[in-house]
Amino acid sequence: MPRIHTDDPLTAALHQKIDNSITQPVVTPLYQNSAFTADSPYFYTRLNNPNCEELEQVVACFEEASHAITVTTGMAAISLASRLLAPGDHVVLNSLIYGCTYKFFQRLRKSLNLEITVLDLSQPASLQKIPADVRMIFFETPTNPFLKSISISAVAQRAKALNPSSLVVVDNTWATPVFQKPLQHGADISLYSATKYFSGHSDVMGGVVVVDRQDLAEQLRDERFYSGAILDPHSAWLIRRSMQTFALRMQSHQQSTSVLASWLESRPQITRVYQPHVDGHQLTGYGGILFCDLRQDLVERYVDFSQALRLFDTGTAMACVTSMVAQPYSGSHASMSPEEKAEMGLGKGLIRLCFGLENIDDLKRDIQNALEKIDATQSECRLPQEVSSVAE
Repeated sequence: MPRIHTDDPLTAALHQKIDNSITQPVVTPLYQNSAFTADSPYFYTRLNNPNCEELEQVVACFEEASHAITVTTGMAAISLASRLLAPGDHVVLNSLIYGCTYKFFQRLRKSLNLEITVLDLSQPASLQKIPADVRMIFFETPTNPFLKSISISAVAQRAKALNPSSLVVVDNTWATPVFQKPLQHGADISLYSATKYFSGHSDVMGGVVVVDRQDLAEQLRDERFYSGAILDPHSAWLIRRSMQTFALRMQSHQQSTSVLASWLESRPQITRVYQPHVDGHQLTGYGGILFCDLRQDLVERYVDFSQALRLFDTGTAMACVTSMVAQPYSGSHASMSPEEKAEMGLGKGLIRLCFGLENIDDLKRDIQNALEKIDATQSECRLPQEVSSVAE
């Protein structure tokens, strides 16, 4: 840059910059700045930022889509999509859905006077119950919890037949664009919590909304600008770096999940293992997260089970390089009432296992040790009563 002509060192220091046109980095640097020059296409980071734009291009490549819009979190992605709704609109939610998503739409119902219909969209008969005035259908597939599969094309065909202007929105966080591309099956919007598999390291938060339609992309970008929901540059840079290993990580997650699902089905302490139907068409693979039912007499032992594990952390993190364990009843769906949980069939005996990149045999040993520990302790708790019964 030309030298500033001043005798004041402070003025000179404030205006000293390197010439970025000659740096030619092999990876995109972090653009940790809020503003650009007036003639820059980025102008202001609330509008756009090179790090956000590059991440959007990467996600669009994986999804094979035309547009991606980055936001601060997965819930921000859902919120952005919901801004396409108008007061009085009719929304269909799948009955099996993330607890915070359910609560978000219930809160939105009050502020926008929405009409909400809850259906089990994994059942073909439910498609006939979609209301004629439907404006938006929102669901996850595989579902959270229980990993049931929903036909995106069947839902989209029914929705468009009833109302051509309706929007089909799929939260594709768990399937990921590696294994499922909702837009190719009729969805209008595919969205993600980038905090999960995109990041993959439990160290950054983000969300992405993906569309093919130019009109939707423009609406969503305008809403992001005026709501200030764009992802910050550092988070975008971190997630973009993680995307370099995204496909490789998903392959490893898939391998571990396949092996451990079969192995868990043979454990006497587990009565059922839930995994999605990989049809090879809509869902071409799957990896990372499974649900299991503890045996009835072990239902109250979840805390003991989780504390006995050594390779599984607890908490809300998941879909990362290290393994995690959770109880949906008290975790992902804690915001729902006991009655709402009961309606979806969610009990305290359901556990969620998220497999990281650890050695599969190490994970087996860890789970086996924890299951045997709570089973042995449960047997010891029953022993005095059994001995007393025999004595009588």
